[in-house]
Amino acid sequence: MENHRIADAFSRWRQCQRNAELGALETAAEELFDPNAVIHMCHPFGDMTGASQWLHQSYQPLFEAMPDLERRDTIVIHGKDQHGQQWIGCCGYYCGTFLSPFLDIPPTGHFTHMRYHEFYQIADDRIVQVQAIWDVVEVMMQANAWPMAPSLGREGLVPGPATQDGVKALSPETEDTPSSARLVLAMLNDLIRHPAQGGPEVMNLTHYWHPNLTWYGPAGIGTCRGLSGFRHWHQIPFLNAMPDRGKVHSEADIHLFAQDNYVAVTGWPNMRQTLSADGWLGIAPSGQQVSLRSLDFWRIEDGKIAENWVLVDLLDVYAQLGVDVFGRLKEFNKARPHRAVELPKEVL
Repeated sequence: MENHRIADAFSRWRQCQRNAELGALETAAEELFDPNAVIHMCHPFGDMTGASQWLHQSYQPLFEAMPDLERRDTIVIHGKDQHGQQWIGCCGYYCGTFLSPFLDIPPTGHFTHMRYHEFYQIADDRIVQVQAIWDVVEVMMQANAWPMAPSLGREGLVPGPATQDGVKALSPETEDTPSSARLVLAMLNDLIRHPAQGGPEVMNLTHYWHPNLTWYGPAGIGTCRGLSGFRHWHQIPFLNAMPDRGKVHSEADIHLFAQDNYVAVTGWPNMRQTLSADGWLGIAPSGQQVSLRSLDFWRIEDGKIAENWVLVDLLDVYAQLGVDVFGRLKEFNKARPHRAVELPKEVL
């Protein structure tokens, strides 16, 4: 964090998100965002310019669907990436009572949660870029409206860090943590050695990952426990379907930074590979290259990765392959009412 002004302004932005109200967010955004800030949002929201457009095209529909919307941060860290750019990374949940349709997802009238990973690039005391994924698939699942393949991992509310130390102070005095960044970078470099350079052993998984690791994947993939769970419920299907992982680097845009025992990476996109075989998300192999937006946080404990929070813009992957998930959502839920839910008045 370069100075106290941006730290204070970002704290006010987070506080306005905590008890979300559109007018307060607009006021906070005027102080914090560059007027021409580039906003990269997940599918189906797309790219936007400026915080005002982001608030009205993304937040306002969410407010209308969940009038008591609340934001709960579980991880907030900042640092400089490998290019010297300043970033803030936030992980947590938007939650509230789902009373009106959201992106054609039928409301439930119940508590609903939607995980987010949001990354903010800072330059000249302003936010100049946002890269954000909201786990819309998670909302579909809670509404029993997910029209695609079931997850291999476990779905449900993903916890914050086991050590409860994920929300860090945004202070100009905070120094980067190169040892944590080096650990994750080495792990990522070894990951892409397989399958091109050999079997699973070339990834050196036990060297980097805690035996009781928890990998919190996006809705559609799910949470996995331990190296066995990570391998069976995510990595093996992923690599079987796209064995050229790590070979194609065009369009990759990776920003990795660390603070204390946490590391974050964002990219729009940060992977590109070919869907050449079956086995991932129930998608038939098309031989088509797809780009992946994967926004990650890692927690380091005793020199190894103990927890990894991952969001992938799965809806964008489907869209690249010509699969209209939202069109199928409408067909899948055609017989269900889509009007707002009116809860009965309290009886004392």
